[in-house]
Amino acid sequence: MKNNKKVIPIVLEEKIFLIRGRKVMIDAHLAELYQVSTMRMNEQVKRNRARFPEDFMFQLTREEKEEVIAICDNLRKLKFSRHPPYVFTEHGVVMLSAILRSARAIEMSTFIVRAFIKLRELLLTNMDLSLKIDALEKIQKEQGEKIISINSAVARLINPPKNKIGFNSKDIRI
Repeated sequence: MKNNKKVIPIVLEEKIFLIRGRKVMIDAHLAELYQVSTMRMNEQVKRNRARFPEDFMFQLTREEKEEVIAICDNLRKLKFSRHPPYVFTEHGVVMLSAILRSARAIEMSTFIVRAFIKLRELLLTNMDLSLKIDALEKIQKEQGEKIISINSAVARLINPPKNKIGFNSKDIRI
């Protein structure tokens, strides 16, 4: 069991999708992790529908379903399903552990929530890095223009223009 704990977060991160601007997991993946059938899990959800508002769980459209199937190979069996799958947000996953009362459901919910948190932290870190890179590029552009200006000034000092100042003895006519 200890080995599973090390492997699960890596697997979970690959099973979290961004759909409609929300990070979600598909019902089939959750059922697999909870070691229950998708049908059984969805039955429990329907019996406890009040626990799952739209921001906790929603059903994919046909187009979203096709896109998810194209991305995730292990969901090909959904292609022949009459109904699009449900997806659960982080809060929906927590609520699932309340209706699926097994020790496995509670344990897996903890792992899944940690994966959502880790993903959120990674996104924030990437966003922060992106902002810093943008700022550095702006500074580099400004500094680059200044460096070009300095280089051209130094080049003029090293190689002054060859303007005649004064007169040459050849220019004198007597």
